[in-house]
Amino acid sequence: MYQYTSLEICAGAGGQALGLHNAGFKHKLLIEIEKAACKTLEYNNLTHSLGWENIIEGCVEHFAEHEADKYKGIDLVAGGVPCPPFSKAGKQLGKDDERDLFPAAMKIVEKTDPKAVMIENVSGLLDPKFDEYRSSLNQKLKELGYKTFWKLHNSSDYGVPQLRPRVTLVALKTQYADFFKWPTKIITPPTVGEALYDLMASKGWEGANEWKKKANKIAPTLVGGSKKHGGPDLGPSRAKKAWQELHVNGHIVGNEPPEKGFTGYKNKEGYENMPLLTVRMAARIQGFPDWWEFVGKKTPAYRQVGNAFPPPVAEHIGKSILDALQSAACKKVA
Repeated sequence: MYQYTSLEICAGAGGQALGLHNAGFKHKLLIEIEKAACKTLEYNNLTHSLGWENIIEGCVEHFAEHEADKYKGIDLVAGGVPCPPFSKAGKQLGKDDERDLFPAAMKIVEKTDPKAVMIENVSGLLDPKFDEYRSSLNQKLKELGYKTFWKLHNSSDYGVPQLRPRVTLVALKTQYADFFKWPTKIITPPTVGEALYDLMASKGWEGANEWKKKANKIAPTLVGGSKKHGGPDLGPSRAKKAWQELHVNGHIVGNEPPEKGFTGYKNKEGYENMPLLTVRMAARIQGFPDWWEFVGKKTPAYRQVGNAFPPPVAEHIGKSILDALQSAACKKVA
């Protein structure tokens, strides 16, 4: 049976890659510029025999210019290009931001001529100020023979215990586009307490049951940050306040779950009996399976988690793309 192939840019710690793998795509290549994230991809690929053929630590723009044509005929080009050019937390410079990699992504699409494209980004990309920018992407893809689809997804609709709104651009060659439908099934997510209870209780903390009852909503969006601004905490003041309402101390990321006798961190007034999240707990909030390991010390590991695209979201969208490709192929055979 034919297995559809994929190439992913800006792969990060593998959230989208794992989701697309679970959807049924075979990764021919993953590209990521951060060394720690590449080590995470390499470790999990080797340890769990995922069969991903090549992982490159390198620049997407260099790949677009000099290497992309080697992958002509790949079935899917995917990726999560940098968010700062479109993020409401930044200046939203769009095409004037040097970190904008949409042009490189379009060049890769042009050189590889895939059947489908999937690119995710922050919700700010749908702001009216970027109408012209999105139109230019639509026009470029139309010239290359694609029909485009845009949608804002709340990760919580896919069973992920946080809201995490993300925009996804899907483009398919016209012969496949009529078969494409966005995922429609809503999967109710667990609360933070339900998702993390076993980890919170794993070291014998007597307050775990009571904490579970208080952590009775989904999480705010995890924030990974950058090397310059990201630290081992759960984000800016607004995010910390939201975590406090879930009875979590968001001022730092913990090393271990709370132990027997834990009563909170006395140096933070108002945070009595509030545990910290560990990297593993944060990974669950992102929808990663517990077997997925993040290589590196706590801060770079948490940054990888916080910047990830939740695997369940990528998996469901990936399955919709795969269904379109397979449906078109079946019709052609018939």
